[in-house]
Amino acid sequence: MPARKGQGQWALGYREPLNPNERSKRDNDGLLVRQRIIDIYQHTGFAGIDPADLRGRFRWYGLYTQRRPGIAGGRTAILEPEELDDEFFMMRIRIDGGALTAEQLSVVGEIATTYGRDLADITDRQNVQLHWIRVEDVPTIWAKLEAVGLSTTEACGDTPRVMLGCPVEGVSEDGVLDAGPALRQTVETYLGDPAFSNLPRKFKTSISGCSRHCTNHEINDVAFVAVRRPDGTTGFDVYVGGGLSTNPMFAQRLGVFVEPDEVSEVWAGVASVFRDYGYRRSRNHARMKFLVADWGTERFREVLEKEYLGRALPDYEEPIVSPANRDHVGVERQLDGLFTVGATTKAGRTSGTALSSLAVLAGRLGDGRVRLTAQQGVVVLGVAEDDVEAVVAGLDELGLAARPSAFHRGTIACTGIEFCKLAIVETKGRAESIRQELERRLPDFDTPITINVNGCPNSCARFQVADIGFKGIVQRGPDGEDVEAFQVHLGGQLGSEASFGRKFRGLKVLADEAPDYAERVLRGYLDRREDGETFAAYAARADEDWLQ
Repeated sequence: MPARKGQGQWALGYREPLNPNERSKRDNDGLLVRQRIIDIYQHTGFAGIDPADLRGRFRWYGLYTQRRPGIAGGRTAILEPEELDDEFFMMRIRIDGGALTAEQLSVVGEIATTYGRDLADITDRQNVQLHWIRVEDVPTIWAKLEAVGLSTTEACGDTPRVMLGCPVEGVSEDGVLDAGPALRQTVETYLGDPAFSNLPRKFKTSISGCSRHCTNHEINDVAFVAVRRPDGTTGFDVYVGGGLSTNPMFAQRLGVFVEPDEVSEVWAGVASVFRDYGYRRSRNHARMKFLVADWGTERFREVLEKEYLGRALPDYEEPIVSPANRDHVGVERQLDGLFTVGATTKAGRTSGTALSSLAVLAGRLGDGRVRLTAQQGVVVLGVAEDDVEAVVAGLDELGLAARPSAFHRGTIACTGIEFCKLAIVETKGRAESIRQELERRLPDFDTPITINVNGCPNSCARFQVADIGFKGIVQRGPDGEDVEAFQVHLGGQLGSEASFGRKFRGLKVLADEAPDYAERVLRGYLDRREDGETFAAYAARADEDWLQ
């Protein structure tokens, strides 16, 4: 497909901004808003915030206004931003690679308890999101985070977002290589660099040595996937152009081999191609996946090598085998003979108190390291064999399950209408209701299953690549009033057989009936599956009436 013409690409001479977002970024770099928050807004409070900062540049430091309570989902797309805004913020703490020390986690927990009404969400991109944050408290929170080496810099905005890494990087017995140094070097070199603070849209990265591909390379803008060549040398296969939302696309292989010490340079090259050639006219087409889809990987690689790296990269064409089930839940032995203990949350929802207690547990019975996962979970590292059961029990007391049911293990949810201005339905409570009902009704369910609950079409909870994906909608109820409902996607998965879930015209379920629907479909799977058949494979071949 030919490249789109006149789409605002800087490299083609389109330097005049073509929409309000681009004008705002040209007029004042998002990174500069930090000083205004410190010097002005913490003193004026919410009422004194410039709207261009409030709904734009604040995102460069992980701050979004919360949804005002009581606004129904049917009004999400109707109201103006100022009508949706509450005078509190969601704050996203950037945690690259999900890597935390017990001290850092303790500070995050204390901040959540003190400033965020003791609420904390672990996201599927290894961040922690706080709610109920006042602008008056933001500089104090920053000081507390920065004192232990954390920040909110570029946690949101048209920037390089948090870089995903395997939670057991460097300690896993089945890892291909330790990608931690490459990830840290990339973050340390480019986080907050003005050269990349004005990208066409958000830019998502994963750099992982994991053999299970737990950072989901298929749906990142750029992903470095550890591989071992036939001669035994290790490095990275590179994927570009993945992303979900309303136009889902899987990332494509560039066909190159990158040495570990080249990752940072190649990452900067890929980000530069996006910065200079990415589409800036329409926000709906500004993600890198559209550029890759139009160009193809051959042209993308040629531009990367000739214009940004100044050299050709070695070819790499060996196919990789990628599993669909890819978490680190449970007890696993480390390279050094100690153990990791991974646990699930309740669809990402936890509390500051629980995080503080987790920090104590990790410091007392682990080696003081905790990792967050891309499945909204946690992993405690460095646990002695004699302490494993105590850690499992301690996690359970905090609402974190190291030996969860299949439904608990595989259920995630986005923020939902409780706080998100884009959402249409409630998600966290719905996900928990679905999970608990399925555990009660199908207690012996014996196969991995993913159930992803999303509040809108943007797919923050990856509903298109779930076995059962629920996308929030609003429809008319029996009494003519708007009611929460879900459009259903079935049989999506990542891995070597990656596919987007099937959706059917008219297949919608009322939110209150979602547990009944999930039970019905899963019972049909149990009755009709072939030996060893996954739910995704079953859903792909199933008659439509089996899935209604």
